[in-house]
Amino acid sequence: MSSQVNDTAEATVILRENGKMREKTLTMDTLNPQVKAVEYAVRGPIVTKAGDIERGLQQGQKHPFTEVIKANIGDSHAMGQKPITFLRQVVALCSFPELLNSPSFPEDAKQRARRILQGCGGQSLGSYSASQGVDCIRQDVAVYIEQRDKGVPADWDNIYLTTGASDGIVSILKMLVSGQGRSRSGVMIPIPQYPLYSAAISELEAVQINYYLDEDNCWALDINELHRAYQAAKEHCHPRVICIINPGNPTGQVQSRKCIEEVLHFAYEENLFVMSDEVYQDNVYSPDLQFHSFKKVLYEMGPEYFNTVELASFHSTSKGYSGECGFRGGYMEVLNLDLEVKAQLVKLLSVRLCPPVSGQAAMDVIVNPPLPHEPSYLQFHKEKSAVLGALAEKAQMTEQTLNTVPGIKCNPVQGAMYAFPRIFIPPRAVEEAKSLGMSPDMMYCLRLLEETGICLVPGSGFGQREGTYHFRMTILPTTEKLKVLLEKLRDFHIKFLKEYASLEEPKR
Repeated sequence: MSSQVNDTAEATVILRENGKMREKTLTMDTLNPQVKAVEYAVRGPIVTKAGDIERGLQQGQKHPFTEVIKANIGDSHAMGQKPITFLRQVVALCSFPELLNSPSFPEDAKQRARRILQGCGGQSLGSYSASQGVDCIRQDVAVYIEQRDKGVPADWDNIYLTTGASDGIVSILKMLVSGQGRSRSGVMIPIPQYPLYSAAISELEAVQINYYLDEDNCWALDINELHRAYQAAKEHCHPRVICIINPGNPTGQVQSRKCIEEVLHFAYEENLFVMSDEVYQDNVYSPDLQFHSFKKVLYEMGPEYFNTVELASFHSTSKGYSGECGFRGGYMEVLNLDLEVKAQLVKLLSVRLCPPVSGQAAMDVIVNPPLPHEPSYLQFHKEKSAVLGALAEKAQMTEQTLNTVPGIKCNPVQGAMYAFPRIFIPPRAVEEAKSLGMSPDMMYCLRLLEETGICLVPGSGFGQREGTYHFRMTILPTTEKLKVLLEKLRDFHIKFLKEYASLEEPKR
């Protein structure tokens, strides 16, 4: 009986040996309410259901499909992308230094591995690093930023290595949240947004301030919308920070230089801290667009801006062309931080000791890749170009295919790794979803999973304007698998419309 009780999630009591009842200390009533408030749609109930179906298929259960196609998360390697050889060579050499004697590894990989190991305690990747990260890797990050931004100076003392970009984002938000009531910190985030932001805001009991991206204008950021959101929020909180994701997740837009300048001017005028999530900076597919870092634009706006606006920029090993999610490597560059606050940031980071040192090594390869005169350059360049070229083709294919389906409208996938199309859901389906206690796009994605094996994330998990419905899908599956996914999705959507809207005209 005791084991049955322990296996029951709802149980709040267990039997002691003497027969007395003892209440559990941690129950849903005593659980931290901020934990209950956290939601993370990318790994939400749809994904849990997909895992259940996948296990059922392995055990011989019958479904109208033979595999689950997971297009819910930006996990490149899980979708079949091959690792970049040079990155894995350097990390392998760092992990097992005896390989430094092997003729199978190129000299440029060995040179980088030796340098990283010399910066590690005991020349071992297994030692803790400083809380901010290995010094020589931070120096390489600074050089990378300077080169990327065409000579804009970067000080490695402003570089902090992190456990993916997420660790840095949450750390900065922790620093910014304070006050009570109307003085409680408000955090401006784009809608749609990556749910890390709303989850962190809930956990920290900050106030979420939504500013809506302009779907009719390719998800552009409208400065008038920033002013509207800011003025409305001032009535009930103290707006202190604005978060921007560029290129966008889930929306795939690439911000123009003019737009970035307007955001920075707005932040300057309203005394806001700027957080720029730039993890997709290598993922720009539209030939007439390019990535502009917030730091570079800030510098070009002049010293009055560059020396005063507080800016934290984030990058990661997980995206770009490497897709090394599992290493959990990342960095942030933090500008214009008060010196005493900077010491507090280092203290906060020291609580988690250090980011994974193997992830730091992987980050080093991304910021310090082979140069044209080095032996690994040709293979590295070929692999990188192949990954980014394939993503550009799949971005175009996804947008074009989705726009042929009645009742689906997809903006151009200018960058990042996702499409975020708007879907028409007939009123009868909306009413049915509400009667089931779920959002209409959640019901849509659940039906899609159960009938086709395709796992997407409903747009309600990212935020969307009232009365609109979307889903997010990655463009990461192989070209062949992506074609299958899009064909199944088209057939499902047409069937869904016929089922619920036989008397209604599908809208575009």
